[in-house]
Amino acid sequence: MIPAPFDYKRAGSAAEAISLIGQYGDEAKFLAGGHSLLPMMKLRLAQPAVLIDIARITDLSYIRESGDHIAIGALTRHHDVENSPVLKQHVPLLAHAASHVGDPQVRHRGTIGGSIAHADTASDLPATTLALGATYVVQGPNGTREIAAKDFYKSYFESDLAPDEMLTEIRVPKMNGAGWSFQKFNRRAQDWAIVGVAAWRRGNESGVGLVNMGPTPILASAVSSAIAGGASVADAAALATAESSPSSDLNASAEYREHLAKVLVRRALEQSSN
Repeated sequence: MIPAPFDYKRAGSAAEAISLIGQYGDEAKFLAGGHSLLPMMKLRLAQPAVLIDIARITDLSYIRESGDHIAIGALTRHHDVENSPVLKQHVPLLAHAASHVGDPQVRHRGTIGGSIAHADTASDLPATTLALGATYVVQGPNGTREIAAKDFYKSYFESDLAPDEMLTEIRVPKMNGAGWSFQKFNRRAQDWAIVGVAAWRRGNESGVGLVNMGPTPILASAVSSAIAGGASVADAAALATAESSPSSDLNASAEYREHLAKVLVRRALEQSSN
């Protein structure tokens, strides 16, 4: 398939990229790694009139400690998230989840910001940052906004990101010694998850994010509420699908996904408790 015609602009800095998106609005799309956008353009599911290339911007590629959280630039590659000593020390769940994204070629080109902004329910990092209680920083012509991950995802491939805004930073709270687990069930190592679970636990506190269990990444708050109330792992895991609405496809039925989610959440909570 061949994409529809488009104009191409290359941004040399974050400020220039924000200026360009402010100029073109919903007629434009950002191009970083391109692993999600380009296939959609080839299938004519996305037909931007303008592509704004931000892949060469260096000022949005960083991982640094900042008080009680870790700040990650939106153009940080998955490979760098996976191998960051800072993340391995303070947010090991995120570093580990990044190692499950695609294959090495994808991880060397794809960016964490691109994955989150694309808002694909089947992606690993949106659900993982959701479970961790992350905050996303976005910028546009009207200034900067901070959006809690739980308020960011709206529907299939839809987020709270305005057409003239750009995701610039992901802020992830430090885990402070919490136990954690990342469970991903798929046919092949590089495939999208049929169901995935990112979970952490510290005493009666916990966070559980579900991959591919609805139109958006799912925060399984019923599970965390049960854990906070002293429920057993088995009883809490039984509530894994309380907020989900999985669909059936060629890989699995909705009923199978619901069963699988409960199994994987139980495994994740048991591993997080060790």
